[in-house]
Parts: sequence; C-alpha cells; structure tokens
Amino acid sequence: MGSLSNLPLQYPPTRRDDSVVDDYHGVSIPDPYRWLEDPDEEEVKDFVEKQVTLTESVLHTCDTRELLRNEITKLFDHPRYETPFKRGNRYFYFHNTGLQAQNVLYVQDDVEGSAEVLLDPNALSEDGTVALSISAVSEDAKFLAYGVSASGSDWVTIKVMRIDDKSTEPDTLSWVKFSSISWTHDNKGFFYSRYPAPKEGEHLDAGTETNINLNHEVCYHFLGTDQSQDILCWKDPENPKWLYQAGVTDDGKYVLLYIEEDCDPVNKLYYCELSTLSNGLEGFRAGKELLPFMKLVDNFEARYQAVANDGTEFTFLTNKEAPKYKLVRVDLNEPNTWTDVIEEDEKDVLESAYAVNGDQIIVTYLSDVKYVAQIRDLKTGQLLHTLPIDIGTIYGISGRREDSEIFISFTSFLTPGIVYRCNLGTEFPELKIFREIVVPGFDRAGFQVNQVFVSSKDGTKIPIFIVSKKNIPLDGSHPALLYGYGGFNINITPSFSVSRIVLTRHLGVIYCLANIRGGGEYGEEWHKAGSLSKKQNCFDDFLSAAEYLISSGHTQARKLCIEGGSNGGLLIAACINQRPDLFGCALAHVGVMDMLRFHKFTIGHAWCSDYGCSDNEEQFRWLIKYSPLHNVKRPWEVHPDQPCQYPSTMLLTADHDDRVVPLHSFKLLATMQHVLCRSVENSPQTNPIIARIDRKAGHGAGRPTQKMIDEAADRYSFMAKMLGVSWMD
Repeated sequence: MGSLSNLPLQYPPTRRDDSVVDDYHGVSIPDPYRWLEDPDEEEVKDFVEKQVTLTESVLHTCDTRELLRNEITKLFDHPRYETPFKRGNRYFYFHNTGLQAQNVLYVQDDVEGSAEVLLDPNALSEDGTVALSISAVSEDAKFLAYGVSASGSDWVTIKVMRIDDKSTEPDTLSWVKFSSISWTHDNKGFFYSRYPAPKEGEHLDAGTETNINLNHEVCYHFLGTDQSQDILCWKDPENPKWLYQAGVTDDGKYVLLYIEEDCDPVNKLYYCELSTLSNGLEGFRAGKELLPFMKLVDNFEARYQAVANDGTEFTFLTNKEAPKYKLVRVDLNEPNTWTDVIEEDEKDVLESAYAVNGDQIIVTYLSDVKYVAQIRDLKTGQLLHTLPIDIGTIYGISGRREDSEIFISFTSFLTPGIVYRCNLGTEFPELKIFREIVVPGFDRAGFQVNQVFVSSKDGTKIPIFIVSKKNIPLDGSHPALLYGYGGFNINITPSFSVSRIVLTRHLGVIYCLANIRGGGEYGEEWHKAGSLSKKQNCFDDFLSAAEYLISSGHTQARKLCIEGGSNGGLLIAACINQRPDLFGCALAHVGVMDMLRFHKFTIGHAWCSDYGCSDNEEQFRWLIKYSPLHNVKRPWEVHPDQPCQYPSTMLLTADHDDRVVPLHSFKLLATMQHVLCRSVENSPQTNPIIARIDRKAGHGAGRPTQKMIDEAADRYSFMAKMLGVSWMD
C-alpha cells in the first residue's frame, strides 16, 4: 500500500516520561509526552526540527509534488472578487489578481466606475504572513478601522486609516481577539472586543502561547485617542470564560451585546439605547461604571441574531423552540410578547436573513445542503420572490435597509464564483452577473456532481456529494478523497477548489464530501446528534460513507484517502484508530487530538459544549473511548486473524496555531510513531506516520496564497504516492 520499501524510515527517537500519570475519576492515564506541550522548550523545538527533516525526506520521493505545485499555481493565477458593499456613497470590495499573498481592499465612488487600492495587506510584510482579519468602514465612509494578524494567529491589532488620503491614524489597539468592529453613527469611534493585556512575565509571543483565554471584554474606542482611554463597556469577572460581541443597529440608535458561553448556537442578548445616555458615550470616559445594558434575553436557551428594528420593535433570527430556525418579533417595551414572522420550516434550515430595500428581507434556506434564496416581506414574512440560484452555496450577501440594490456571491463544486447584482426596486427582481470568476483552462463540462444519501450505522441517511470526471466506470479502480467535518453546528457546503480540480483531472481522483452529523446542515437536532455523548455518530457516519464508496465501486480501501481539519482533524484521527483497514491514506489538519486536556489551552474551554470535559466523570467516560491520543493500538495485535497496519498518515499543524495548539498533533505523532513504528521489532507498520509542521502559519485563516499552494502540493503528492497514483496529462 504505497510502500516506501526503497526508503526505510528512521523515526527520530522521542523521549518518554513515564512518571507523568493523571488520575481521572479513579482511572490512571499516562501522558508520557506532556513535555511536548511547551512550545518554548528547546527539546520541543528539536523534536519539531527532526520531524520536519523526516517529512521532507518522504516528500522528496513524491514524484507528483512539483507537477502538483506547478499545475495548482497555474490554475490559482486568476482574478478573484469578494462581495462588494456600500458605505455612505462609496463602494468597497476585496480583490486578488491571482497569486497575491493576501486579498487587497479597493474603493470606488461608482459601482461601474474605476476603483483604487485602499489597503494592500501585501505591503505589511515581506512574506505575506500579515493578514487583514477584520475591517469596518465608518457610516460616513471617511474612516476604515481594520485588524491585522501575524502568522495566522487569532490575536489582532486594530489600526485606523483616513479613506480620502489613505493616511494612517496613530490609533493602535492591541490584545484584540474574537472581535468585530462596529462604528457608532456619529462616526466618532467603534466598539470592539479584547482580552486584558498579559501581566509582566507572562508569555508575550502572540500566536505561540498556550495560555487559557479568560476575561473577554467589550470596549469603545474614540478616534484619535490612546487605547488606555477606551471605555470599558462590559466585562463579567464572575464568568471569565464567556465571550462578548457588540453591534450597533442599522438605525444607529442601539448597541446590542451578544453574550456566548461556549460554541453552542445560544446567546444572551442585552441592549443599550445610545440616545438615552445623558452625556453620550463621552460621559463614560472617566467613570468606572459599565454601559447601562438592559437584559432582553438573560439565559442560554437559544440563539438570537438581530435582523432589523423599527424603533423598539426588533426582528430576530432564532432557534428558540425551532431547531431549524425561524424569524420572530418583539417590542422592547413588551419584552414577554414574542410573535413568529416566519415559522420554522418542516425540512429546510433558515440559514440567514438580511433586511434590505425598506421593508423587505432576503432569506436563505439550506435544503439538503443546497442553498435556496428568497425575497420576503419584513412585516408579514410573506414570500415575494424566489431567486434562481443554481445548486451550490451563497457565500456573501451585501445590502442594507436603505439599499434597493443588493449583491449576492455564489459558488459550487464546478463554479469558481459569481457575484450577482440584483435591483429590488423593480416589480420582478432579476439576478444579473456583475462579476464572474473564470479559471483559465477549466471547463466544467468534463466533470459531474452527484448527491447520494447513505445509511449510517443507526439507519440515519447521510448526504454525500461526489465530484468526478464524467462517465467514469464504477469498477473500484479510482483513487478517492473523502472529506468531512461534523461539529459545532458548522455547515460544509459545495465550493470550488483549484487543488481538487487538479486532483480530479490529473490524478483521476473522485472527490467526496460527507455531511455527517454534528454540523448544522439539518439544524440544531442534527448538530446535537453528533455531539457530547453522541459524538460516536460522527465517526459512524463517516465510516459508513467510506464503506459506501467502496461497495458502490467508486474506489477500494487501499485507494481511499480521508481528510479533515480542526474538529475534522479529530474525525480523521478517530476513524483511523477505529478502522485502520478501511483507508490507504489519512490527512488530518490542525486536529483536536488530546480529548482529556484540550480545555486547558487558549480557547479550548469553549469546545466543551460539543465535546464535554474530562473534569466531569460521565463526560470523561465518553471522551476516553474515542480520544485519538488515547486509542492508538496495534491493529495486527487487535485482529491477528486479519492483520493490517495503519494507513499512511500525515498530521498537519502550524507553529502559530493558537486555536488548536500544535501540541495536539505533536503528542499524537509521538504516540503513533512509538506504538506503531519504534517499539516493535520488525514492525508490520511500513506505511509512514509523519507530520507537516508549517512555520509562521496558524489555524488556517490569513494564510498567504503561496503557503496554501505549497501545502496542497505536499499533502496531495504524499497521498498520490501512498495510493500508488500516477500523473495523467
């Protein structure tokens, strides 16, 4: 199975400390690689260097590596556009000419007129590793507040630019994380979220630290002042793990405070009427008191997201007693009376709602993982028009209540991207192509997309998209790549990928996307069916998808590669532990691998809503059953009558991943290499177990184009060699 017999791998020795043993509710659990948790230790840096050298020695033998890099680079080199948005009388949009490291922000006075560069993040670093992570234009379109992050870290520094002459203001806001930027309508400043600055002596290398993130707070920054003068608008020391976002309503009269406990789609919702502040926000500059927020929803029962308000009458998107979501209305003066505007659909998930064109809303539904877009009446919820969207994903909607013109961005497996422009001021609004993203040399006519529904272990039907060349014989001869996520109510919907098109065209790969439980593709019940005590459903769903691809003749076990990132990295690692015989190759990106300690690092505590926490005895018993780190076994000893080995495995992580810190992948890598490869004489494990460890990169966001291309070439050339696949022109 993709043997490297001509290159016997010499795995570097890694120290085991058998003295580290934890007691979990009376169960002793050894953690011999605890020392790998400290990224600053020289021994950890040495471990990383040796693993990088080992991986490079393997990749050096992968003959499709340069072919993939060249072809992906060639196809990547095409202009890309994001959804334009309007502020004041100006239009703004992000654009990449093709191989630029980061997308560039443009401004224009007329949507059909010439545009000029407003902010080019590529000028902020020589290697493209400084990225623009958040941005917001003031209501009068005179100022841009923007947040930059370095090397893929979640930490953000906010700066301010004057739009007319593109001069940078002195304002600099540090220690910003998990934040939006929301301007007040007087254009004097904005709300943002941050953590307290580290105390002296604490780890200050933002992005590589593992310290737990506590005591989030909301501040207001006045333009032209030092951060030390910002107003502290909200904090709650009694609940140090909670997260806060503040947003000014479209009419500028209220600021809404969204309070989240963890990653569940539930939040508290408070509001403050800005006009009732006797001296405005200035009155809080010297004071110690927080803004006088009123409590509209003061429990964690459901999610509430504001769509519109007319004075005190607010419309919200919510899953309150509606797991597939609905639209509701409440008057702040009568906070106990809520009425439905759009009732929950029996089958489809109400995905989003935006107030546009006065009293209209554009809503999107997810119907069997395919988007539906409708124009409805804001007051009554009545359907006015259904917009003709192809099978795929709406990934951007831009428009406000004062706008009769909206922009909608669409993509699919075979559509690189279309930005539609739609005039709602006409009797029958029609979508007109405003910009279309064209990939040179790509012709969708040579490919096909099918969706099938496969029975999981308990009979639940799991949707799978299958993308391949047209009219291929289902004789089991094809390599296949199966991708999944399955967590945190996140939907994985059809999208275009240059690297996947290259794999399909030149390596004959069939690409498959399994929409397993744990995601939000069918609403909150679907999410809950793959979390906490039911997390095993995610793995069962994914394994059933793999078995279907084999039984239906799309591929065979030794030609099947599985891939996933973050929670999906956990998915891949758990599945190769449970069924090592089912796959030829596994690519696990930035995965949560130590299910007993994840909550102790950075923002890991927020994931307990999906996973549970080992501090709780019942939840510990769920976690220990599938935790990748604690379930690596020698399959030839477990099933001596049907001996097999682990598939060729590449764990991918990055030194500045401060979301899922790299220690997860390091500890699993050391464990797999020890159990499978090093501690057994003449081990049957000949398939390589390696890691690709990126430098100056993080969890994924903000990664420069060249790093994305290099990583795709590395992981897919590894896959090609391991599956025994050769290049086809």
